[in-house]
Amino acid sequence: MKFDITKIAHTILYMLDKDVKHLNDKKLSIMLFLIEYNHLENCGAKIFGDEYVKSTRNPEPKILGDIFNIIANEEDLEEEDERLYLITELLEYIDIEILAKQNFVELKFIKMEEEFDASLFEKPELISINKVINKYKDLSARNIANDTFKIDKVRETAKDEVII
Repeated sequence: MKFDITKIAHTILYMLDKDVKHLNDKKLSIMLFLIEYNHLENCGAKIFGDEYVKSTRNPEPKILGDIFNIIANEEDLEEEDERLYLITELLEYIDIEILAKQNFVELKFIKMEEEFDASLFEKPELISINKVINKYKDLSARNIANDTFKIDKVRETAKDEVII
């Protein structure tokens, strides 16, 4: 499956529309993992096409995590770099504010003119997305991350190895 930044962007728009609290890059990454895991378990397929690696605190998306690091560190990329295309595509739908905290950088998502487009998703995909959003929209990233470690596949996967 191909990595789908457009579906991720529209999922962010949907989360903003649904008033997901404390939505930053960390919470988004964990929620996307839970959506992807839930959909894979129930429907046998992924929605967004990223791989998730077990880290100490939570599953980390490989491609999206790399994109977020580039944005957070304001790195310059070569014109032919595929990641530049992905970042440009993401920024067509949402704006990203870089907030420097004491020990880390946080990315906050800001809605612009674009509206969520449900037609990009199949009905079962929307069910998986809604299930996770409804369950976790008011929780902090840390609380959601704790829930990922209740999943057998996460616990059984060695650190730095691919979960899904």
